[in-house]
Amino acid sequence: MRIARFSVDDEPKYGVVETDDPEGLVGTVNVLDSDPLYRSAQFTGEKLQLADVRLLAPVIPRSKVVCVGRNYAAHAAELGNDVPTQPMIFLKPNTSVIGPRDGIVYPEQTNDLHFEGELAIVIGRICRDLPKERVNEVIFGYTVANDVTARDLQKSDGQWARAKGYDTFCPLGPWISTEFDASDVRVSTELNGEPKQDGRTSQFIFDIPEVLAYITSFTTLLPGDVVLTGTPAGVGPMLPGDEVSVSVEGLGTLTNKVIVRD
Repeated sequence: MRIARFSVDDEPKYGVVETDDPEGLVGTVNVLDSDPLYRSAQFTGEKLQLADVRLLAPVIPRSKVVCVGRNYAAHAAELGNDVPTQPMIFLKPNTSVIGPRDGIVYPEQTNDLHFEGELAIVIGRICRDLPKERVNEVIFGYTVANDVTARDLQKSDGQWARAKGYDTFCPLGPWISTEFDASDVRVSTELNGEPKQDGRTSQFIFDIPEVLAYITSFTTLLPGDVVLTGTPAGVGPMLPGDEVSVSVEGLGTLTNKVIVRD
């Protein structure tokens, strides 16, 4: 099931998407009466054309976005880093989240803004000290993410809060897939239509059960929290006017344009 958050006349709604288009530009959405992440939702009977709605970020984390750094060996190597011996965790603020087709703002403080396409997990239940064998019990679904990074600030600051945390630095979308096998799917990125990243989730250094067990060993995950699972090799710079598209095989494609704030 593909669950989308969308707006019509600036009113946010939720619905189940029916489409063969990975970006959801063509198809229909069956409207729900509430957010199914937090309560049992029912269909209202209203059906809209996707061309007539604006897809929003499928979830706005009430608490946090938790990210795994250097979870592909080839990505660690391309930046000259060692492969970590345990998951490398950092946070993005929920104010960094934007949706499909929203603009990624190029901050004036950086000269080296990078894309990082990723698979993202949406948490559906409160969890702490989660055993690896129970991970599927707490996953609501999956979506596509772009861990936008100011690479020069990441290097100069020595920690990643600013480099990863600007407003608009966490595009999510186009929807949440609640029935999805994420164990071996392709994660790819194109910049202006040119292929840049191409990896598979089976190449994770730390798989999803390991990642969630590790994160919940030190912090509680809440419903609506989002976990970014790491990016394949091929990250690189993007400039104002560029269009970046991140795709997860069988899930969807998330496209955003880089802009300069007015």
